[in-house]
Amino acid sequence: MRYHIKCGTGSMKVVAGVTGLCAMFFLFALCPMTAYAHPPKEVKIVYTMTSQKLDVSVTHDTSFPGFHYINKIEIKKNGVSAGVYNYQSQPTKSEFTYTYDVPAVQGDILEVTAECKISGSKTAKATVGTQEK
Repeated sequence: MRYHIKCGTGSMKVVAGVTGLCAMFFLFALCPMTAYAHPPKEVKIVYTMTSQKLDVSVTHDTSFPGFHYINKIEIKKNGVSAGVYNYQSQPTKSEFTYTYDVPAVQGDILEVTAECKISGSKTAKATVGTQEK
């Protein structure tokens, strides 16, 4: 006795659909943070001439500060790099401030870029002497 199994196009569509759903599930399961990644919400800088200190306040919300975090702060003075600071995590899950020694004089333009490890960056600029802490 012989049995013949017919495979019509309908069953192939089901197999293709199930395969596609499985592939999408594994893609999202393996890369969940990219869907939630975002650049810093805000970067504020305040320069104090008397102490020659630059305070950089960053707002970057994350549930996983050891995985999704601000990994780099770059400081430029008058368009020239004055320092690049790399990090392996961020100190809080939302807002934090780093303080840097940056020699500057009145009229210098300071520019700070905060970069997210996963997605995007944000930049703030200030002219020394126009705001005092």
